[in-house]
Amino acid sequence: MVGVTGVVRDDQGRVLLLRHRMWPEGRQWGLPTGYANKSEDFGETVEREVREETGPEVKAGRLIHLKSGYKLRVEVAYEALLVGGDLKIDSFEILDAKWFSPDELPEGMQESHRSLALGAEPQHPLPAPGA
Repeated sequence: MVGVTGVVRDDQGRVLLLRHRMWPEGRQWGLPTGYANKSEDFGETVEREVREETGPEVKAGRLIHLKSGYKLRVEVAYEALLVGGDLKIDSFEILDAKWFSPDELPEGMQESHRSLALGAEPQHPLPAPGA
């Protein structure tokens, strides 16, 4: 499985954050994230997930994160730029969506996503082999 995250920015440098319904209480704010479909380019995954969950059109840019994740998962993140459209959330998965400046990121944000939003490589301690 490949989990793909988008660090989506608008022309003012603000980052798009979502409050995810299915994430743990108190840690629900994070970047747009989803799983890649079979044969899908990972940049296209970012574009599709943002469109499906929040409405706007975005254009994926450079790869900024690639790492093995939990068990058999691979974690990928791309920069992305807002191209157009308005926020219209999919309430099945998303509770809220807002644009935040990097110096005003909300409490309750996934720490790995905070690092990506601030431009740093997130640190993910991996389980010990056999754990």
